[in-house]
Amino acid sequence: MTLTYLDLTPEQRTSLDDLPFDGNHLVSGPPGSGKSLLAAQRAVMLALTGTPVALLTRSNLLRQSLAATVHPLAPADRGVRVSTAHAWLAQWYGGTAPSGADGWYDWHALFDRAADTGPVPGLTLVVDEGQDLPPEFYLLCRLLGARTTVFADECQRLTDTHSTLAEIPRNLGRCARHELDGNHRNTEQIASFAAHFRTGPGTPVLPERQGPPPRLHRFPERGAADLVTVLAERHPGETIGVIVNSRHTQFSVLGSLSHRAPRLKPQLYTSDAKGGRYRNLDLRRPGVVIVHRASAKGLGFDTVVVPDTHTDAAIDPTSAALRMTYYVLATRARRELHLGYEGESEPPLLAQVGKGDLMRG
Repeated sequence: MTLTYLDLTPEQRTSLDDLPFDGNHLVSGPPGSGKSLLAAQRAVMLALTGTPVALLTRSNLLRQSLAATVHPLAPADRGVRVSTAHAWLAQWYGGTAPSGADGWYDWHALFDRAADTGPVPGLTLVVDEGQDLPPEFYLLCRLLGARTTVFADECQRLTDTHSTLAEIPRNLGRCARHELDGNHRNTEQIASFAAHFRTGPGTPVLPERQGPPPRLHRFPERGAADLVTVLAERHPGETIGVIVNSRHTQFSVLGSLSHRAPRLKPQLYTSDAKGGRYRNLDLRRPGVVIVHRASAKGLGFDTVVVPDTHTDAAIDPTSAALRMTYYVLATRARRELHLGYEGESEPPLLAQVGKGDLMRG
């Protein structure tokens, strides 16, 4: 198998080449630094050593995105399996893995199984958005003797069962730390807006690429579909991510778009679907994709629309969880970012952002 580097900057390629094949590694970096792309490249590189590699993530939608990235890197290769961590754990355990109260598994039962079976020879794992997996997952990796590379950003946690950047290497055991710099996804305007919600230390360097400033719209009831239709017609060859706060809103937007502009043929993803059109998407084709906030991590779209910010109006604007959510939402956009609300008043969190970073109307 021959490795093909795909869409990497010289700095990203150097970071990838400098990662030793052996040992455990934690690679951290801000949104847009290329963690998901590098995770896919890392998995393919490790497969070159002749050992099958599992590329894992928490989100099934991100799994689909990573699988689409891995395919052009090594289309004939069978050495990289792209999976959710849940599915991989279930396969490793065999049978029906006992469930825990947090939506994962009974970790003590998994630890007992690992103690009985011992280390798995040649087990090689690459984890993307590793901050969203619980600390117990990394303890299990250690018990199994896995060669593990984790890509993570502690400022992008959207789950209750998460790991900090301190917990991951501590639980893996001996683990080298690496940092990525730069933002290769967002424009300066989007990154400057997102910086209002960053909860971590320091301030990332803004990218040089320019674009329109983020814009806040006041919508009439169910008015977001008009904006999405205009954007889709204006940029027919691009991707538009509509990221919302509830499954009800997802299907409301889908219904409005299907009625007003059926030619757009929007895609919708929900984790509640067991299969079919609302579970398996074609993320390589342009057009509109409607997703829940919980599934947005790791994804990128040319344009992002967040139409229901009014659903956060009652939440304390100083809440770290809320600010982290908006940090993730904003940084999904490559070129344009639109936010919307219904009602008379701007949500308090967005009302704090000056007109220099957020256009109104």
